Amino acid sequence: MPSFDIVSEVDKQELRNALDQANKEIANRFDFKGSDARVEQSEFELTLYADDDFKLEQVLDVLSQKLIKRNIDVRSLDKGKSEKVSGNKMKQTVTVKTGVEIELAKKIVKLIKDSKLKVQASIQGDTVRVTGAKRDFLQEAIQLVKKSIADFPLQFQNFRD
Repeated sequence: MPSFDIVSEVDKQELRNALDQANKEIANRFDFKGSDARVEQSEFELTLYADDDFKLEQVLDVLSQKLIKRNIDVRSLDKGKSEKVSGNKMKQTVTVKTGVEIELAKKIVKLIKDSKLKVQASIQGDTVRVTGAKRDFLQEAIQLVKKSIADFPLQFQNFRD
């Protein structure tokens, strides 16, 4: 029975490379001279540091540019609130979303069921598995999901005949 999985993943090594490039550019930029602007990472949690809100936005902009160059979708970033640390220093936590969240998975399953395509969708952890009798039905399901879900980065993997 042909099937495929709908997932949302971020390559950890590419994320690390983009982070290193962003920190290198921040260290070399003239407008950040003498400031404590940087980006730190722990797993899929990024922490941005800067002197003020404007520089914090600039750090986020540099990071976004580097992520785009590394083919990491910036829609997977979940920005937290910026908060004051000691003195006039600012910090912001940015979470990199991985895996299809339950609400989105339910929305995808409902979308596929309502479309009357001859496929079945089921939630399996943080992925959605879609199975069907023919390959053509699965390709129609992929097109439907791509067209309908535009606010979250999704990948289609594990396509089996």
